[in-house]
Amino acid sequence: MAENGAEVVLFNHELSPAQERNLERHLQCRVVDRVALILDIFASRAQSAEGKLQVELAQLQHLSTRLVRGWTHLERQKGGIGLRGPGETQLETDRRLLGDRVKTLKTRLAKLSKQRQTQRRARSRNRVKTVALVGYTNAGKSTLFNALTRAGAYAADQLFATLDTTSRKLYLPGAGEVIVSDTVGFISDLPHSLIAAFRATLEATAEADLLLHVVDSASPNRDRQMHEVDKVLAEIGAGQVSQLLVYNKIDMTGAAPGVEKGEYGKLQAVRVSARNGAGLDDLRRVLAEILLMEQADGGGLPALPAESA
Repeated sequence: MAENGAEVVLFNHELSPAQERNLERHLQCRVVDRVALILDIFASRAQSAEGKLQVELAQLQHLSTRLVRGWTHLERQKGGIGLRGPGETQLETDRRLLGDRVKTLKTRLAKLSKQRQTQRRARSRNRVKTVALVGYTNAGKSTLFNALTRAGAYAADQLFATLDTTSRKLYLPGAGEVIVSDTVGFISDLPHSLIAAFRATLEATAEADLLLHVVDSASPNRDRQMHEVDKVLAEIGAGQVSQLLVYNKIDMTGAAPGVEKGEYGKLQAVRVSARNGAGLDDLRRVLAEILLMEQADGGGLPALPAESA
């Protein structure tokens, strides 16, 4: 720190409140752990009203475990008229106000979740199939989403560029119209509070007819990232949803676009480049085949574990 003139120290794993407090005392600067950093990135990326509510809820839930700093002004008792009751410390007041805000946010998010459930029921009555794009953060989901639907959703070479679920109609020759949804990217060691806060957004994933698991095929950590995505999918109740692997960024690996089939000709993966459009026609054709097969027999493509890829 002294050599580099650092003002903030980042830790790439979760710190307990006591660890964070002791490190700040010793280093005399702000200490940020992995969870706080992810929350800061989320806060800077949230665009919609719901996304901002979800980020604030996650931040407050994280902060609630940090309201034990040991700073003297938090322990002074102040009685009197107003928000603070007789003999209530500043720390107790902060906790109470924080708890009230958390309750308010959860109520507002629950209302938004009900609205989305109503919309999904309407689509279900109209028998419109839904496809959700999932994958590790920065795998190219939004770029692929834009290439398929011409939606113009925000896409950038950065972590968590997408926080809000965006849905658009896509026409597939032979299969008709489907609803395609772009979702928040996953990451390893994602805090449970974040998964809980974003559960409303992730409902689109759990209730989809098919998941397109977008993989950054150029990443050296590809297999580990696929495993982490499957782990989060299981946590949010989407582990049993039919899944198709989409190996993206083949323009960076030199692989040829095409379809990969396993034993007995079963579809396993499609190789594409969302950036230059290579393999997208194959992906549309495969999507139509899968959805038509589901309409015919109620079955579909089984979820593929990362290890089988």
